[in-house]
Amino acid sequence: MAMSVGGDSAAETPMSDINTTPLVDVMLVLLIIFLIAVPVVIQSVPVKLPSVRFDPTTTKPENVSLSITTKPDGACAVYWGMTPVTHEELLDRAVAKLKAEIERQGGVNAPGLELPEAHVRGDVNVPWKCVAGAIYNMQMAGFARVGFISEPPPGTGTERL
Repeated sequence: MAMSVGGDSAAETPMSDINTTPLVDVMLVLLIIFLIAVPVVIQSVPVKLPSVRFDPTTTKPENVSLSITTKPDGACAVYWGMTPVTHEELLDRAVAKLKAEIERQGGVNAPGLELPEAHVRGDVNVPWKCVAGAIYNMQMAGFARVGFISEPPPGTGTERL
């Protein structure tokens, strides 16, 4: 039996290549394990999701219409109707509007009290922080119903309206 014990030969250099075959084998085994295990782990309760439908908004004079855009410098621009307002003014106007509407209907304990709603129209390119800030201010003022006004997708049956 012949054996090399590392003599003086300069032609023999140590082998520095990594044998990747065991690595590939282990990766393939792990891939197969995860392919089998993932469907078992991901379980979901069967639920029927609501279908998207378009309900025309009935505009009441007591409802608040907010429009949200961005200024050229990137700052948020909130409009109460057609009047630009800051976030502080938005909160103050919302509180005053809600108090006036409650008093108009006979006070907090009036039977059949219908609180106004806030309808938010946000430009598609507005950052979410601008929309969320306006929603937060309206909810802090006491508006229980804050909704979005959107454009329905074409072909949803609104062409007969």
